[in-house]
Amino acid sequence: MSTLNVRLSLMMFLQFFIWGGWFVTLGTFLANNLGANGSQIGMAFSTQSWGAILAPFVIGLIADRYFNAERLLAILHLVGAVLLFQLYRSSDFAAFYPYVLGYMIIYMPTLALVNAVAFRQMRDPGQEFAKIRVWGTVGWIVAGLTISFLFGWDAQQSIAAGALRNTFLMCAIASAVLGIYSFSLPSTPPLATRGQGGLKEMLGLDALRLLKDRSFAMFFLASVLICIPLAFYYQNANPFLAEIGVDNPTGKMTLGQISEVLFMLLLPLFIQRFGIKKTLLIGMLAWSLRYAMFAYGNNGDLLFMLVAGIALHGICYDFFFVSGQIYTDAKAGETFKGSAQGLITLATYGMGMLIGFWVAGMVTDHFATPQGHDWQSIWLFPAVFALGVLLTFLVAFHEQRAVKLPTSAKVA
Repeated sequence: MSTLNVRLSLMMFLQFFIWGGWFVTLGTFLANNLGANGSQIGMAFSTQSWGAILAPFVIGLIADRYFNAERLLAILHLVGAVLLFQLYRSSDFAAFYPYVLGYMIIYMPTLALVNAVAFRQMRDPGQEFAKIRVWGTVGWIVAGLTISFLFGWDAQQSIAAGALRNTFLMCAIASAVLGIYSFSLPSTPPLATRGQGGLKEMLGLDALRLLKDRSFAMFFLASVLICIPLAFYYQNANPFLAEIGVDNPTGKMTLGQISEVLFMLLLPLFIQRFGIKKTLLIGMLAWSLRYAMFAYGNNGDLLFMLVAGIALHGICYDFFFVSGQIYTDAKAGETFKGSAQGLITLATYGMGMLIGFWVAGMVTDHFATPQGHDWQSIWLFPAVFALGVLLTFLVAFHEQRAVKLPTSAKVA
């Protein structure tokens, strides 16, 4: 690996170490240490969606026009370090929420900025990017292992003592390091031709004409709806495992990212062999299956069901969301590639997840009990919901034209 690729890989590692270092345990921290209810936890998680909705404005109106990407990345992470430190100091949800909202509004644009810095340094992104981006997943995994196995902050007694608060301090330090480090990254000035198509193009709204195609419209609707089950995983998986007494829950959840790497490598081969529709259907089926496992598994002789449900994350995410990006790229053609991806991102991480976290919060509150939660009923809701989306998609989606696999999705 070249020196440049090592530098870019370190950037990706820190970028996702920061996110994975506090986001996974957020629900557990809020419920146990700030006394937040399900709706409040849903509000906190939905800040990710508000950040995703506002990110195109930051990138399109600022980064693409006026500032080097690496400098804006540095500034945002330095500001982020201050906000994360304020999260560490927050004593109740009322004080916590404004800071987490502000943080996600500035963090979500950095996801596009690190990609911009990386892509601009590559001669063949289709062959090089995956080898660098995978270090982001490694960073997320290392963050989870650090919390569970190095410091033990997610152990029952540590949670009760408020140790999860330290995750924000850890990530504040990492954010400050990445902010300083970003000033040393290769110069990535704005491209004069970017962002000149207006607000409509920036937000992907000029790709709305793709919705005239019935198959794409059905895929678009399924993408929004499947984010409701996805929100249940992000919001409730760690609190669920911690509440029922699973040891090292955050460390065990890194199995999801490990499987994501594995199935990312298998995905192109699967699409070529079975086609896009079957791949998408398997992804949706995996969502329903994993939640059924969560509903009926336990911390005793059925612990393997919980572990298997976590390990299904690779199929859940890659087979629907990543293959969906490939399908969108193929449907858009050359004219709307960027706009179409922007539209799907806005629909899923923006609108879909926003609705999903709201629903997850309401369902979680509805099944709250004096002893904790009726987790079986909570998990059966997204299991049945995902199955309903699957059956609707199976009947309504009719894609006749084969999807050509883009170069960037092929296994190197």
